[in-house]
Formats: sequence, C-alpha cells, structure tokens
Amino acid sequence: MTVAIVHERLTEIAGSEHVVAELARQWPDAPIHIPIVDPRVTADFVPRVQTGPLSSAYRAARYRTYAPLLPLVPGWLRRRDFGSAEAVLISHHAFAAAAVNAAGTTPTIVYVHSPARWAWDKKMRREEAPSLPGQLALGMLSRLAIAVERSAAPNISTIVANSTTVAQRVKDHWNREAQVVHPPVNIEHYTPDPAQQRGDYFLLAGRLVAYKRPDIAIRAAVEAGVRLIVAGDGREAARCRKLADGGDVTFAGRVSNEEFRNLYRGARAMVMPGEEDFGITPVEAMACGTPVIALGVGGALDSVVDGVTGSFVTGRTDAEIVSNFAETFASFDNGRFDPVAIRERAEQFSPEVFRARMADVVAQTLAAHRRA
Repeated sequence: MTVAIVHERLTEIAGSEHVVAELARQWPDAPIHIPIVDPRVTADFVPRVQTGPLSSAYRAARYRTYAPLLPLVPGWLRRRDFGSAEAVLISHHAFAAAAVNAAGTTPTIVYVHSPARWAWDKKMRREEAPSLPGQLALGMLSRLAIAVERSAAPNISTIVANSTTVAQRVKDHWNREAQVVHPPVNIEHYTPDPAQQRGDYFLLAGRLVAYKRPDIAIRAAVEAGVRLIVAGDGREAARCRKLADGGDVTFAGRVSNEEFRNLYRGARAMVMPGEEDFGITPVEAMACGTPVIALGVGGALDSVVDGVTGSFVTGRTDAEIVSNFAETFASFDNGRFDPVAIRERAEQFSPEVFRARMADVVAQTLAAHRRA
C-alpha cells in the first residue's frame, strides 16, 4: 500500500521522532511531510522529507526558535497534497492533526503522543511560561492548538494513543475512542551487562523541565541521604542544583547513548518522579535489567509492573510525594528484582512490535474504509 507520513517538526531526535523513524521503516517509499525542519538533524528518513518556506524562515532566523512559526503550521498542513496515498499517517503533538482536512476522503490514522497537554492544562502552561509575555504567547498557541484538535477530531478515521493515559485524554478532550500502541524503544542498544556491577546510586535521566518534576527526585534523595546521579540538562538545571545543596547529587549533564547505557546498567534503580505521557527512559532502564521507581500515574502504569519491574510511589501533595520517594529510596532493595524478568517486560516495547501493530492498524483502517 502507499501511505504518506506527517510529523509536526524535526528540530531534534526524541521519542516522537523515533516513532516517525519506525513508520518510515515500515513504509520505505512513503513521503514524509514536515513543516519545520532543521537541516542539522540527521536521521535515515531525512532524504524523504518534504518541507517548505517555514523551514527556510527557521534557517534564516539562525535556528534560534521555531515558536513564532507555529501559528503558520496548521495552514501549511491543510494545503498539503498527498497525491495517490491510500492512507495518511499523522504523528501529532498539537498541530499535525490539521493535515486531516488536507487528506479529504483519504483514510487518516493519527498517532497521538498526547492532545496538546500544555494547551488543555492551565497549570502546565504556567509552569512552562512563568513570565507574563510567555503566558500570553502560550495562551494564543493554546487556543490555536485546541481549535486544530477540535476541528480534526471528528474526521479522523483511526486514533492511536501512545498510552492508556493519553487514550483517556483523547476521550476527555476529543470525545473519541483511541486504541493504544506503545511507542518503540531501542532495546537492541539498551541491554543488560551481567559483568557490570551495580553501583550505589539512583539515576534520574532526561530533560530537566518543570513537568518532569526533577525537583521531587532531588529533594527526596537529599532527604533520604542517598546518592543520585542526574543525567540530562534543561531549563530547570540551575534550580535543581540549588535544591541539591547538602546532598550527594551529581549532575552529569548531557551524556551519550553509550554513557546512558552504562549509567542504567550500574544504577540501583532509575527514577521517574513526574507524570509522562508514556516515558521512554523507564523502558530503556528496564531493557538494561534495571528496576524503576516511578510516580504511579501516567505512562508508567503501562510500562512498569509494580513489584516485578519496579515500585510505584503515590501521594496527594508534593510534600507527601517527596516523603514517599525518600522512604522508598532509603528502604529500596534492588536485589529482590529479577533482571531477566525486567528485561522480558522491556522486550514488549521493541520497534518490531510497534511496526507490526501499526501495520495492523493501517490494514484494518483501510479495510473499514473499503466496506463503508
């Protein structure tokens, strides 16, 4: 079959770009439509990307920010011509669903990383843009994102969510049902090494941004008196360093995939203190045979098996959550977790499983379209 693939922007390689990469592998002849592309980003699918003037404007601005271009993205997507494609596969964060209108009568499958979480959640907007100008700008973008989603939702042929939590958001915000296909994780790179000894540290991995709540993990580690390694960087880095005063907290900054793998392999446990839409890093840790200590909400409920591949922490307030993480750190016994069982759980999130499930979704969508 012939398909077209749509993605919102290509300015970095993160979880959603790995989804696009696997879709591109499953359909090796599919053109990939992306309105904003940074030519410095490398990926196997880049030669197939079709872009336009928004990418030129982004380059002219010397890659400082793509935010001023976002209001133009829906219009660019609505004008796309998908030619003879039998189906259009859309990777959606906030604006990509606008391509549903361009598809017309062609079946559309929208893979939802999340309905624009910052658009629907006022608290998250305040955390993402604390200044008044930032709040005004993000408020404008939020209204646009919500309008795009509401306009597209009734016309989507099939909606696929990356987790059970995201499927519930789709139901709440779009009034549509979604099936769940978890995103792919590179379990071929992230593997156990029986020869590597466990260290004495817990690991916090990923971007240091407000919604991921790195502050909770750091405060809990200081309270429990345990060693924490923080691998990653971001807007919250300076605040996190202040919170770590007096504790045994090491900031490793941005590290390579190989360094990440070594840190996963040596950690007593990987820590996820915030609510993720799905969360790739816990699965990477599990692929290395390492247990996960996670806040018991969001995507972690789909990946971590409490008592088998890790432990869940709960709480009603920040103070209670910090205290419960600290208590879990202080009493944590990684020896009661079987690395083999943890690895087997991670294998359920392989790229091969993802591609097979998405191929089934597309086939079923086309079959339903032909019967209609």
